[in-house]
Amino acid sequence: MAKKEKDQNIKSFALRIDQEMMEAIERWAADEFRSTNGQIQYILDQALRKSGRMKK
Repeated sequence: MAKKEKDQNIKSFALRIDQEMMEAIERWAADEFRSTNGQIQYILDQALRKSGRMKK
């Protein structure tokens, strides 16, 4: 049930990204055993934490 509650806090949206960048993210995700979506979330999370815009 915790997962279901967590999923309700996720917002979906379309993202336009150029092909070269997407391919690089897909390779990076594969290297770290993540989905492409998971890798993009990880990258955004790290950038937000590094900039101080999100709590650690």
